Amino acid sequence: MIVGIDLGTTHSLIGYYSDAGPQLFRNALGDFLTPSVVSVDEDGHMLVGDAARDRLISHPASTVAAFKRWMGTARETQLGERRFRPEELSALVLRSLLADAEAALGEKVREAVISVPAYFSDAQRKATRASGELAGIKVERLINEPTAAALAYGLQERQEGSRFLVFDLGGGTFDVSVLEMFEGVVEVHASAGDNYLGGEDFLELLQNACLADLKLQADDFSPVERGVLRRRLETAKRSLSQHHEASIECQIGRHDIRWNIDQGRFLYLADPLLQRMRAPLERALRDARLRPDQLSEIVLVGGASRMPLVSRLIARMFGKLPLRHINPDEAIALGACVASGLKRRHAKLEEIILTDVCPYTLGVEVGQRDAQGHVQNGLFSPIIQRNSVVPISRESSYWPMIEQQARLTLKVYQGENPLVANNIKLGELDIPLNPNLPLTQNEVVVRFTYDINGVLQIEATPKASGLRHELVLEQNPGMLSAAEIHSRLAVLSELKIHPRIKQENIALLARAERLFEEHLAARQVLQQWIGQFRQTLESQDERLIQEHRQNFSSALDSLEAKL
Repeated sequence: MIVGIDLGTTHSLIGYYSDAGPQLFRNALGDFLTPSVVSVDEDGHMLVGDAARDRLISHPASTVAAFKRWMGTARETQLGERRFRPEELSALVLRSLLADAEAALGEKVREAVISVPAYFSDAQRKATRASGELAGIKVERLINEPTAAALAYGLQERQEGSRFLVFDLGGGTFDVSVLEMFEGVVEVHASAGDNYLGGEDFLELLQNACLADLKLQADDFSPVERGVLRRRLETAKRSLSQHHEASIECQIGRHDIRWNIDQGRFLYLADPLLQRMRAPLERALRDARLRPDQLSEIVLVGGASRMPLVSRLIARMFGKLPLRHINPDEAIALGACVASGLKRRHAKLEEIILTDVCPYTLGVEVGQRDAQGHVQNGLFSPIIQRNSVVPISRESSYWPMIEQQARLTLKVYQGENPLVANNIKLGELDIPLNPNLPLTQNEVVVRFTYDINGVLQIEATPKASGLRHELVLEQNPGMLSAAEIHSRLAVLSELKIHPRIKQENIALLARAERLFEEHLAARQVLQQWIGQFRQTLESQDERLIQEHRQNFSSALDSLEAKL
């Protein structure tokens, strides 16, 4: 079985393609959305999803979220007695999703299509593949999130020659892609984005404004109290999507918090972030060689796209209202399910051909001699330009700059800057030359081949010898080697992870403990309820536990509505 997965910054989802179309799997709590949060409890058990999310407030030192933004780096997070890399944290989320899928399907899941931001770098894509390997599955394909969203909307079935722009604003990343549909082909013309712009940044704006208005500092609050404040501000942010203004009134620690904000001020505060959005939008249109009025539709996906200021930005820039009839949180996952169906050649999808583009320019470092004979090194020579349709293969020729030069060092970069110092180095290869030949006869032909899975192959052939040298890319800084993946896989396999069947009980207790942290006035009754539920769990009577769980959950719903 091959599944489709949206491994998101805030939430993650999993599903597959059936005869009835794309289907999402519910987790142990009955929800499609599984929070991308990992925690470790007092007994050393790993918690994932809803059971971990409430512990961001009650146990912030042993809980982590938004680690998708760290993919492709060597950053580590201390949880309990172990330190975890972003790939390992993502692997724990993937394992939870796979358990949900296997519980629904009744069979083992061995392969997956995973969505990634279109603007993810080579290192971030490799890290995502490593996460899949650590979770015990083969990643058959990485699909760009806007492309997945297009599949979810069934854009391939629209009018021939239609052009669409997919605007994807998630919790931590922003992507935009321009696509065209013709003769059963979904072709991506251009992609752009910002890997460090998402809903979390808008929440950060509200937090900074709130603290400034109240003349407070973040350091005035404990980690638990900061978590409580952030949760209240998240509720206010969501309220602004439906109402003209929002307010928070609560006691957090020794601080009496009373704060109000309206849409007008939020729009003013968010203007720098909106300007950051405009740049990728304009770049994608420019690369696709289209004017705004040449687009048939604008599609909004990603939970943060619900904010009214996003719709207003689109309306101003493109002169039309965007499509949003599919739940923005689920669109990418549904598209990944369609892509999984394409991968296993489902009969209903035989006529659909999906193409994509290379999101970054790929090239090599060169030197250049000016009219006075001075050499300027560190220049970037593109070989594959960004937004080239993949798979693609391109070649260029290079020559040594010094007489009797015995070797040419080929340094490979990705990026958009004319100086390699401002781009990302992917690797390098030493190519032997014949030092006895004149410079003009020591030509080296370099070929770059880039496929739909983001795999880059480099071939370098000196014309004099005809010997082909293939570049095996060195590990990117912070990337796991094959040996490290094997070693960490063994360690992850030994982790104590709570079974899926207990997730409902764990999540309910975590929610109650979070409310205990937040609300001083309700602590006595919450303490009593928590004790009673723990006592019921000790009985191991599933019928009694289920009945108590339902009553406990309803009581918490009523209590939270009053607070």
